[in-house]
Order: sequence, then structure tokens, then C-alpha cells
Amino acid sequence: MAEATLSSASAKFATFDGLRGTGNGRSSRVASVAPSAATSPSLGRVQATATPVQPPAAAPAKRSKVEIYKEESNYLRYPLIDDLANELPNVSAASEQLIKFHGSYMQDDREARQGGGGRAYQFMMRTRQPGGKVDNRLYLVMDDLADQFGSGTLRLTTRQTFQLHGVLKANLKEVFSTVIRNMGSTLGACGDLNRNVLAPEVPFVDRPGYRYAQEYADKIAALLAPQSGAYYDVWLDGEKVLSAEEPADVVAARADNRFGTNIEGSAEPIYGTQYLPRKFKVAITVPGDNSVDLLTNDLGLVVLCDESTGQLHGFNVLVGGGMGRSHRNEQTEPRLAEPLGFVAAEDVLYAVKAIVAAQRDYGRRDDRKQARLKYLIRDWGIDRFRTVVEQYLGKPFQPFRPLPEWQSKPYVGWGEQGDGRLYYGLHIENGRIKGEAKKALRAVIEKYNLPVRISANQNLLLCDVRKAWRPRITQELAAVGILGKQYVDPLNLTAMACPALPLCGLAITEAERGLPAVLKRIRAMLDKVGLRQQQAHSLVVRMTGCPNGCARPYVAELGFVGDGANTYQLWLGGTPNQTKLARVFLEKVKVGELEAVLEPLFAMWKAHGAKAESFGDFTNRVGFEAMKEFMAGYTAPVARQRGMARRITVDDELSNKLQEVARQRGTTVAKLTREALLQYLAEQKE
Repeated sequence: MAEATLSSASAKFATFDGLRGTGNGRSSRVASVAPSAATSPSLGRVQATATPVQPPAAAPAKRSKVEIYKEESNYLRYPLIDDLANELPNVSAASEQLIKFHGSYMQDDREARQGGGGRAYQFMMRTRQPGGKVDNRLYLVMDDLADQFGSGTLRLTTRQTFQLHGVLKANLKEVFSTVIRNMGSTLGACGDLNRNVLAPEVPFVDRPGYRYAQEYADKIAALLAPQSGAYYDVWLDGEKVLSAEEPADVVAARADNRFGTNIEGSAEPIYGTQYLPRKFKVAITVPGDNSVDLLTNDLGLVVLCDESTGQLHGFNVLVGGGMGRSHRNEQTEPRLAEPLGFVAAEDVLYAVKAIVAAQRDYGRRDDRKQARLKYLIRDWGIDRFRTVVEQYLGKPFQPFRPLPEWQSKPYVGWGEQGDGRLYYGLHIENGRIKGEAKKALRAVIEKYNLPVRISANQNLLLCDVRKAWRPRITQELAAVGILGKQYVDPLNLTAMACPALPLCGLAITEAERGLPAVLKRIRAMLDKVGLRQQQAHSLVVRMTGCPNGCARPYVAELGFVGDGANTYQLWLGGTPNQTKLARVFLEKVKVGELEAVLEPLFAMWKAHGAKAESFGDFTNRVGFEAMKEFMAGYTAPVARQRGMARRITVDDELSNKLQEVARQRGTTVAKLTREALLQYLAEQKE
């Protein structure tokens, strides 16, 4: 139960005892560049775990193993430095947790195990790209690293970053150091701290709101980046690579401790030795643009500015979103962020820091399944949380300002940047760049010296394209199957899946490898019941191999959540703009039984849906009970026979010409022939 809302911003909580030293820090691994827990009594372990639903205990609260690993690591250095130096293919349990903060997960390729020969260890490296921005040099470096040290593929993530799979431990330092020396970073891409900051990827030069979103994505990423220097000790043996000078307002906000946001004397002034209780995700956008799934983040910011003058007024602030949950654990749940208030532009960095400090000091550290910010807000309520954050901020939030309706905007296809140049948004199936498409993309990006941006929908934008280059780039990419928006099924344009099997240690079943076939089956079902592609009937489909929700299935219109081998929970009721949570419709549906479940639902949508009503809105209007009743009494329509009379025979010469034109246009012979015949018949009618 949440405690009563505090009425005074000056009130303090007797249940919290803050970060206090115990003298238990590790003394054998003290680096000269940063104080250790042992040498600074004020930097020891957390004395009180924040559990706001319970009274304070006389003994120190229980903490998870990860909290101990963090405390004894000397700011994420040990035992990771030692483990990287030995000949084993894997790292220790402590280092497996610590390396996440540096941007890597240890993985085991389950399909590469040889006849009981043990685990096939490898590592995934994830980069940090605020707002998805990637310069030309770094893209080419990542492409090279994938071939030299990885699986030969690049993976674009749902948080606008690269993932490089298949790196062996012996090659980790070379891979990491190469990224760092080429002005990239992996620091904070994983672990219990701020992750990559999202912003709309579209490079609108002439629209101030989008520019501010990218600018503040960079600033918040810098503000919340770890400061101890451990990153350089681990990967560059202490050498610090020169980087761009930090903005003055970021430096000032980080140093400010007027209201207790900092841990005095710590090498990590915002995080301390314990960092955060769990991951922390931030997204920034402009009013109406939900291309970043804003409400699924711990912290969401909405830029409010005058688009005509460019004056930045401030930001609406939302808090408490998050997707992760556990099967059959009712204490875990997906949640959407809710409004906290409005802050002026000059206060936004301080507000971000105040929210992080509240989560650092009051978030659960005994149970990692309850440690996200969303659970603190669930237990306290938004009013009490606001009161605490205002103590750290030193002033009250202003009222949340009205916003227009959100729209999901996947920026796929050609568009104007506003400076005379173009962007080209490319649909990348499940974010996996591989094979001939990878080679062609590299050739185009290198030839035209293009920067790129990664989207939160696992797509890629080519930026700064001159208009004269458009025909050649379109043709070069179409030749390897990277087609224009008009040639991609709308189902595929909005679908997402996590990598899942065989590498993710949490995966229960398929996602990335399974979704393409499932989408084809869904399209066939839609066609069968009369919802054909040309009628623009589509829906947002997302699939994950486990309940942690990396592909954000809980805001999809149709979400597949792995719950056993080839088995999924079906979640229904999300909306096309990702502003409503889906709910569990059915448990443990076998992938081979999808037609029996989904075809009746699509038939019902066809028969009883209002004009232009989305599948998600239809689901919420009619309700699960009515849908299950319709399923029980559904009789499938009899499919029409496809005989020889429906075929058109052409000679070899014409067939060859049709195939060549279809290849050039990036379409199929069947579609090309149909379009030509329809055009001819229309001309004859005229």
C-alpha cells in the first residue's frame, strides 16, 4: 500500500537513512585515480535499503548479490580487469554483472554447444548513441568490427544503438578500444544506470523542437554518464581519449549539490559506489511524435518551444514507465509513465538529476524484480514522489501543459531535412543488417560520406543526401532487397522483435528468427477474411522471447511474449500510437495454433469494426469476453480454388523483360504484371 501523500515539500522521510559508510569496502583493489570504498568511510555500502511499504529495521536491510558486486568493485574495475587478463573464455559471476555497465553482456550460443562439451561463451557489445546519431566514420568502424570480430552482422536495437554479437573474450579489449578511439562509446549502454537516451531520429534542420530533442539527448547522456574513469582503466589501460568538451550547463548541473543530489567526495557524484538499483531509461520527443515510445521509459521529456521563433520554453516531464515483468509474478507488471509536471528550460538538467537521486536513494535494492522506478511510484503514488523530487530540485514543478494526441511516426522512405538535403529511412527487418544488404549499405554510406541515425523501431536513416544522389542510392539498395516504403508490407514496417534465441540468456523461445514467418501468416489471415493489404488494414505486432519486454510488446496491438518452447502469451489492446497498455488475452498459445486463435479475431474485426477503427481500439471497445465468444462459434470461410484459368502465360522473351523491370523497381513479377494490366484496362476504358 502506498503511504499517505505528504502535504509539505519540506517534509522528510524518517524511514530513509541515506548512503552511509560501514567500513566494509574492498581494500586490496584501490586504483590511484579514484577513492575506494575502504579509504573513504562515507563511500561504503548502502546502510538502508528503501522499502517504503515496510517500517525501518534494526539490522541492515537485505541486498541482492549485484549490490555487493557493485560495492566491492572499486567503481566497476574489479574483478573485471583481472578476468579479462586470464585465459578463460568467460568471466566470473561478479564480472558478468560489472561488464554490463561497460556495455557488454556475456552470452552462450546454445546452438554451438558440441555434444555436451560445455557452454560456447561469447560477448555482445552494445554502443551508446544518444538520439541514434552515428557519424560516417563510426558506422564504417562498426561494420568492420562485425566482420573481423563478430558474427558478420550488425544489430540495430529498440534503443537506437548498435549491438555487435559473437565477440570472443580474447578480442574484447581490441573491439572496445577501437570503438572508443573512433569517438564512439559503450559506457552505460547496459547496467544499473542511465541507458541510451532516445530522441526522434529524423534530422529536421528547420524544426526547432526536433533540434532541441537531439541536443538535450546529448546533454542528459553526458550529465548521467559515469565519472570515475574506470571505463578507461578497463579498456585503454588508463589512457583517456580526448572527447568533445562538455557543455557548461551540464558541468554546472552535475557539480551542484545545494539540495543533496550528490554524494560528496565520491568518484561518482551522482551514482556513488552502488549506482542505481536498476536500469534507468530516458526518452525525449516533441509534442505529438511518439516514435520513441515515450511512455515506456522511466523518464520522458517533451520539448515545448515556439516553432516560429525557436525559443525553448521548457519540458513536460513524465515518470514511471517500464516494460519488464515476470511470468506468473503478479507483483511485476508493465507500466506507462504518468505526468509529473513542467520545468523551465534552465531547470531541466537539475530536474533530471533530482529524479535520478530519488530513485537512487529510495528504490528497492533487496529485490531486483521490484527495483525499477515504476515500482517506487506505484507504491508511493505520483504525488508523494513529486514531493520528494521537489526536495532534491529545490523548487516545485509547474503544472503539466496540454499536449496534442500522440502519433507513432516511423520515418521510412525519402523525406526533406529542411536544409535542401534529404534523408532516406530504410526498413531493416528486426534491425539485423546482414549479407548482401550489409555490403551494399556500407558501399553507399562510404561512397557518399553519409552520417546515419538509428531509430527506436530498429530502422536506419541515411542523412545529408543530396537530391541528385537519390535515384542512384534507391537503385543500389533496391538491388539487394532494401526497398522503398511502398513495397514493404505495413505489418513489417511497424513490427519489432528482440534477438532472443540462441544467444540471449533470458530467451525462452524465438523472436527475431520467428517473427518474419508469423507476419506472413498474419497477412494471409487478414487477406483470407477480406482485410487486404491494399485496404491499408494493418496492426502493430511485436514479439519477445521472454517477458522482459525489450521489443516493447506490452504497448503493441498484438504482442507475442515467449512462455515456453514455441509458445507465447498473446497480449491484445495496445494502440497504434503506443499510448495504452495491452492485456493478456490467452496464455501458452503454440505457434502452430495461431490461425485457430487469430483468424476469428480478424474476421470479427472485419465484420464488426467501425470505419478506420484500429485493431487495438476495436479490441478495447468490444472486450475480451465478446472476442472469445466469437472465436468459439467461428466457422472459417471456404477458400476459393486457384485453377489454371487464373494464370497468364507469356513467352520467354517477355518473361525475361518482366523479371528485369521488376528487379529494377524492387517488386515482384506478379505485382508488376498486375499493375501494368490494370493501367492498360483503365486506359482502354477512357
